[in-house]
Amino acid sequence: MKNILFTLLFTGFCCPAPKIFAKTMHTSQASSSGTIIKNGKTIQTWIIINCPAAKVWQVLSDFEAYPDWNPFIREISGNSQHGDHLRVTLRPPESKGMTFKPRILCCDPEKELRWIGKLMLPYVFDGEHVFTLTDNSDGTCTFTQSEHFRGLLVPFLKNMLDNNTRKGFILMNEALKRRCEAMVADYSI
Repeated sequence: MKNILFTLLFTGFCCPAPKIFAKTMHTSQASSSGTIIKNGKTIQTWIIINCPAAKVWQVLSDFEAYPDWNPFIREISGNSQHGDHLRVTLRPPESKGMTFKPRILCCDPEKELRWIGKLMLPYVFDGEHVFTLTDNSDGTCTFTQSEHFRGLLVPFLKNMLDNNTRKGFILMNEALKRRCEAMVADYSI
């Protein structure tokens, strides 16, 4: 029962983003913010990519190619269907890598991919990671990457999250922008 209630509360009955992520998107090229909220911490970064959301989704959902371009999420394997588990290897800057098996909470093509991962037991160190694509109606889209961390270890890992994890998000955002925009440039020649 607890798992069902948790799923309903945190998945918004499938894909609407949690209220903690309902922030106005800024138009700067590589921006980020971090907020400590009761019982957790949220990191959010965003970037405008000069191509349609469909192209960005194509790159974002091609897990096999992550080692070729992604400096933060080095590997992903598995299916991105609601309820499935992925195998994800992260390598934040200036940190040791880690592999974990998050569960997909939402996969809405060209709009959102969201998963939740945990360290050992629930509420020790849980992270709900969200990739969101927003069509800007001008041939560009805003890519937002955010994660809400909660659990007993969050206060002790705050500096690592503020530094290494945030840098990893920004590096990934910039690499995604370069890869997507290069693909569009290659197709227009």
